[in-house]
Amino acid sequence: MPDDRITTVALLLEQAAARGQSTLAEHEAKQVLAAYSLPVTREILVTTRAEVAPAAGAIGYPVAVKASSPEIPHKSEQGLVRLGLADEAAALQAFDAVASALAGRGGGVLVQEMITGRRELAMGLVRDPDFGPCVMFGLGGIFTEILGDAVFRRAPLEQADADDMMAEIRGREMLGAIRGLPAADRDALAGMLIALGQIGLDHEGVAEIDLNPVILAGPRPVVADALIVLRPELPVL
Repeated sequence: MPDDRITTVALLLEQAAARGQSTLAEHEAKQVLAAYSLPVTREILVTTRAEVAPAAGAIGYPVAVKASSPEIPHKSEQGLVRLGLADEAAALQAFDAVASALAGRGGGVLVQEMITGRRELAMGLVRDPDFGPCVMFGLGGIFTEILGDAVFRRAPLEQADADDMMAEIRGREMLGAIRGLPAADRDALAGMLIALGQIGLDHEGVAEIDLNPVILAGPRPVVADALIVLRPELPVL
């Protein structure tokens, strides 16, 4: 039986490669993740000011407004992310600023649900020249590189591998019930790690996946931002 998710993602990657992209725009990366059942934010891609209010209304305030362009893999550093927009006026003002900065650089603007949570994680995939696709898990947020609290496993992953990864980070206590917060849904986190490994195995053209932050909204993990880097020298399937 053919695997529909492989076909769906392969087509998306082929189209991106045909456009000469070396990375996927955020909304494209989220489509890849959703095909493999990773939980992602609800969001609507808009290209005009008139689309902002209906999109935000459909999602529900507060919203985030972000650039979504394959030419801009790191948006926050360039001021292309606006968070916690409580009403239409704020959303329109954010769209104007982001769209102006994005002019001539390709892509569109995402109107995205705001995920709130006090714990941020990072997940990803790297393609090691010796070991092939390897899955990463650790603490996330703006201090990910400074903290350096991450572990890796070679794909494919089993449930036990994912459980071990969650137990090995130094900040593992953050996954428990602490300071009035519920324990993280470890089964959901494990499923995400296993799925990331499967994406790497199914699609050789994917060089790297960076999910940061993955926000714990209560116990539930949600991918708030995603980057997928392609290997242009290889086929995407």
